[in-house]
Formats: sequence, structure tokens, C-alpha cells
Amino acid sequence: MFFVLLSTTTINFLKMKCWSTLIGRFIMLAPIRTVSTESRRCPLLTVQPCRGMVDEKFQVVIKNLLPNQEVTLHSLHQSEDKDCWEAFGHYISDEHGTVTVAKDESLGGTYEGTEQMGLLWSLRPVPGSRPAIRLRKTNLLTPMVVNISVYSGHTSQGFSQTSALATTVTERWYMAPGVQRVDIRENGVQGTLFLPPGPGPYPGVLDLWGGSAGLIEYRSALLASHGFACMALEYTTPAKLKKTDVNNTYFEKAYKILQNHPLVQKDKMAMLGLCFGSAITFSMTAYSSVIKPQCCVCISGSHVVPVDKCIFEVLEDMKRRMGKVPVNEDNHLIHRDTILPIPSDPDLKVDAGRIKCPIMLVNGTDDQNWATVESAQDIEMIMEKAGNRHLLTVFTYPDAGHLIEPPYTPHFRATNVLLHKKEKVVMLWGGQTKPHAYAQEDSWEKILAFFQEHLYSSNFKAKL
Repeated sequence: MFFVLLSTTTINFLKMKCWSTLIGRFIMLAPIRTVSTESRRCPLLTVQPCRGMVDEKFQVVIKNLLPNQEVTLHSLHQSEDKDCWEAFGHYISDEHGTVTVAKDESLGGTYEGTEQMGLLWSLRPVPGSRPAIRLRKTNLLTPMVVNISVYSGHTSQGFSQTSALATTVTERWYMAPGVQRVDIRENGVQGTLFLPPGPGPYPGVLDLWGGSAGLIEYRSALLASHGFACMALEYTTPAKLKKTDVNNTYFEKAYKILQNHPLVQKDKMAMLGLCFGSAITFSMTAYSSVIKPQCCVCISGSHVVPVDKCIFEVLEDMKRRMGKVPVNEDNHLIHRDTILPIPSDPDLKVDAGRIKCPIMLVNGTDDQNWATVESAQDIEMIMEKAGNRHLLTVFTYPDAGHLIEPPYTPHFRATNVLLHKKEKVVMLWGGQTKPHAYAQEDSWEKILAFFQEHLYSSNFKAKL
């Protein structure tokens, strides 16, 4: 007689096999219950790419919904200041139970229509947040993390008290892999240099933000991710420097530091300015014997504020004009009138006829901070008269405001600003959300193409 000793595990396995066979036969004989299948649908939410650059579009898709099901897509971001920002859109699934954000319309929410990136550019502070705040990324070594969720029905509030059908997370980066961040503390100049991945050398861009901004790095990091050695310059409140020390020589030293870097092409240099940074760009490009860029871009800027003395004196001159600043019904400052009317006296503005390189102007028609459209028209007349109009390119965006930033940055119509005497005010920047979002996306593509044309001969695009 032949005996086989079976382990307990083996015996249990055989029992399970027998039961599974019986259950399988029972299921084959049992009637199909379609109702239970429908009730067990589990929505599938995907965001691709889940990690990407902030100026890179993502694809948001919800599958496995019921046909014609009403749902709300919701995005939530907590800033580095611990403020929460949200955006949401109302959708109805198709006959297959699918919502594809890039193709389907939002019927309501913080954005409407077919808006692939509406979950980012329409972000706004959640109800109960501090008033007039602004969203800015300061730590570029970490991503902007956005939670995206889908909720049943069309809802506009109470998301934190409601259970989501599905949730996922996406990361948006300003620095591509391999981009280097270098602190600049040289010859009295302070800033941050971002170098693209690879051996170089690269074209150089000197990046200047507005007069009250301080050191802002994220645009420079993003430009480095597109192949430009970009230096964000601190010029309003540099540590250990008096404002009287920040003058034309300061900007010329910064330009030379960037130009002389071993990974920068000396003959491929550009300047990029926003607001007061544009005023500096106009002045330096027209008058400096040191700063000779191959091209420059001025966003929401004016030539009516010549930077021909130290920053402290220029800002004091601007302050004296503050008596012309009206406020609206919300007590928001409308600063644009301080440079109106555009002076006819050539001594009161930069002579744009002296500019010898291609220059691009980017403006919004609803800019409530500076009279940029009127300034652009005057610049065009000056350059036409001087015979260098062919160097000028102007993009004017209807209903866009003052703060034209990289794509999908939320729109800020009015935010808190700390004036030079530490006085906090609310500045009206202007703009309507959807047209402003379009201006940011379109102008960024044109700025990159402009720099590519005049600084590069080949395309460079960083991806995560």
C-alpha cells in the first residue's frame, strides 16, 4: 500500500480548489445580475504626466462613470504660506461614462468651456482665506503639488466635508532635472543663476522683476529648463547694500558677471523685465556702453520712468507721483495714472530710438498698474521716427492685466503690496481671469520663440 503524507497547507489548498470549482459551476448556472455590476462602478481618475513642468499641459481623464453622470472636478493646492487654493469645473460624462477635460466643456465652476488647464489657472483662495493674497513659489527644489479629485454631482462648496469618488496627485516643477541653482554674491551684486543641464555654453538672460518684488527666482528657473542660463537679479532690497549703491553700475556689473560666466555665450545675451524691471531694461539697452544685448523682452513696462540715477532716487520720484493715484470702490490703488499723460518732453522718458537690438513688448489692455499700452504706442512712434521700428515687436492682449507671468499661473486682479515705507496697500493689477490666462500662455510661447530666434539656432525643450 502506498501512502502520501500531505501537509496542512496542501490539504487547505485542495479544499479551496474544490470549493472554487463548485462556486464556479454555481455561477455558470446562476442568472446574470446587471444591476449589481452597475452599482459597483469605481471611477478611475488619471492625470498625465503626473510629474511635469509648470508650463507643460497635462491630460485629465475620468473613466468608469455612468453615462451622462454629473461630476465636479476639483483641484487643491496648499502654498508655502500654508494658504489653500482651489479650482473646480462641472462636467457631464459621455455615453461611455468618460470625461476628457481637454475635449469636454466645463458647464460651471471657476472656469467654463473647454479648458485643458483650467484646474490650474483658475485657482483661487478657498473661502475664508486671508484677503488679497498672491501665490508664489519660493523653494524651487520642491514641486508645486496639486491634489485633483472628482466628486459626484455639480457642487461649488464644501469639498473638504464631502467624500471624493477618486483622487490623484500631480507635481508641477519649475526646475527640470539637471538644472543647477547657483547663488551669486560677487562684486556687490546679489542674485541667483540657473544653468541648464548639459555641458553648455548657453545663451544668457538677465531677469528683472518689479520694483517691490525682491528676489523672485521661478521664472529664471523655468527659462533655464528651456536652455537659457538665466540670472534672477536682486536690486530693490539687497542685503548689506544701500539703495543709493544700486545704480546703473550695479546692473552693468550684474550683466558682466553673467556674460563672463564660463558656461555662458558672451555674444548671446538678453534682458527680460517685468514692470519696473522693464524700465531698467529700456534704460540700460538705450544708454549703457556695457549692456549690449542681442535682444530684450519687456512685459508690462514703460519708458516713462528713466533709470538714470540710483534706485532710491527713482523710487522717490515715483513716490512723489502717488498723489495722482486714485482708488476704486474696494480701496484698491489704481497706479496707471501716475505716468499719464505720456510726456512729450524727450528728457522725461527713455529715447527708444537709441535701441539697437530686437525688442519685444508684452502688454494687457486692462493693465491698471502702468499705462503700458499708451507707452508702447509712444515707443513705436519714437522708433519709427528714428528708423529702428523694424526692431520692435508688440503683443497687446485684450482684457489681460499687469502681472503677465508664465503659463497657468493663477490670475491675481488685486493683491497686497508692501510699499517702500513698509506700508501695506492693495494694488489693482487688472485683467479678467480667462483672457489673462490666455495672454500668459500665448506670450510665454512667443517669448521662448523670440529668445530661440535671436539667441539659439536649435530647439531646446526640457521635460520631466
